[in-house]
Amino acid sequence: MIDAAASCEKPFLTAEWRQLAMLNYAVDAAVLAPYVPRGVEIDFWQGRTYVSLVGFRFLNTRVLGVAIPFHHNFDEVNLRFYVRREDRRGVVFVREIVPRRAIAWLARTAYGENYVRLPMRHQIEPARVEYAWRFGGNWNRITASELKPAVPLAPGSHEEFIAEHYWGYARRSAHSTIEYRVEHPRWNVRVAGASAFEGSVAGLYPREFRFLDSQAPDSAFVADGSDVSVWRGRELDP
Repeated sequence: MIDAAASCEKPFLTAEWRQLAMLNYAVDAAVLAPYVPRGVEIDFWQGRTYVSLVGFRFLNTRVLGVAIPFHHNFDEVNLRFYVRREDRRGVVFVREIVPRRAIAWLARTAYGENYVRLPMRHQIEPARVEYAWRFGGNWNRITASELKPAVPLAPGSHEEFIAEHYWGYARRSAHSTIEYRVEHPRWNVRVAGASAFEGSVAGLYPREFRFLDSQAPDSAFVADGSDVSVWRGRELDP
């Protein structure tokens, strides 16, 4: 449900999110518990919870309707997991990577998100999508390949659980949580026949997520993406 007051506001940020490569890993909920912000709870799909490494193109970016010079188009890779607050299904980001310092600063300041700036690059081909970032002198990458034809999200499917979230939650402190709304249409997806994360999470992600170095994704797909709108965050009531 969307608040009536919020529906009258203009979005804080507008952009296009395109070619979203999503690599998904089943994980014990106990691993995620320390990172759950106050006021939300871990979301499950068929009794399992997931983290996802997601890479995508951020295009035609505008803040309050204004394009920021040299920051229109860029890549992002994030590590996220899934939560809910009553009927609102959302995501929590463990870490987000972008190649632009101003974007990282804005996201940390406006939303309290865990952004870091690193060199990034991408390769997008008809049957293969790759996003890479340089950390500690080495290139790390996520790849989704052998992509099947695009299909709409099936209601109740695993892909719908991963892709369909319209709220973000970020911990400001042990007693403070920021909630913000994201709006976009439903996406078509291409299931990947092969996928991989190549690199190391050491030093960039918390040690609890080092299983990503050796565990194969449980699923992977690429969403075509769309225009998106992101509203200002608000602090949840105590």
